[in-house]
Amino acid sequence: MTNQRESRSLDAGALKALAHPLRVRIFDLLSERGPQTASTLAALVGETSGSMSYHLRALAAHDLIREVEGRGTARERWWERPKGRIDLPGPDDTMTPSDRASAQIVTSEFFRLRHETLMAYLNRSEAGIPEEWRDAGIVMTTYLDLTAEQMAELKAELTAVVDRVVDRYQGQTGPDVRRVTLRTELFDLPTATRTEES
Repeated sequence: MTNQRESRSLDAGALKALAHPLRVRIFDLLSERGPQTASTLAALVGETSGSMSYHLRALAAHDLIREVEGRGTARERWWERPKGRIDLPGPDDTMTPSDRASAQIVTSEFFRLRHETLMAYLNRSEAGIPEEWRDAGIVMTTYLDLTAEQMAELKAELTAVVDRVVDRYQGQTGPDVRRVTLRTELFDLPTATRTEES
């Protein structure tokens, strides 16, 4: 069984296979909603089942997704995203130009989808949302003044909190359970130094 904490750094081949907006969306949907068929994914994104099958096979060829064992038929295959984290390498100068372009496409699309999900949450109407879920979430931004060492310590603390939560709740089911997204962002700003007055 794959540990939720295990992470995979995508190699050039996997990055290139994922470097298509529809494939990033498929990967994201399998993460968010769990196993799906080409037909259910096609309905979610407004594509044909044939087109979806093509993209699913391309993702599976690089172990980004896999067929669900013991589920489905020869005509209807179920696909899932393997458990564990995926590390998306950002574009860097050591990459070939095509690898750098692939990394940019994948990173941009993941964060575009992430922003889209956040905005849908912020702009949704409370009508139809159970009372206990209305104020359950939090969106918080704060600014800190840290050294690189302090930021690394904070990163480790936040990662430990997320790991504990994943260990405790991942895969939980029940009538009162909803899928939630947990986002942790910590990064230095382009204007990294501050004056005493700022």
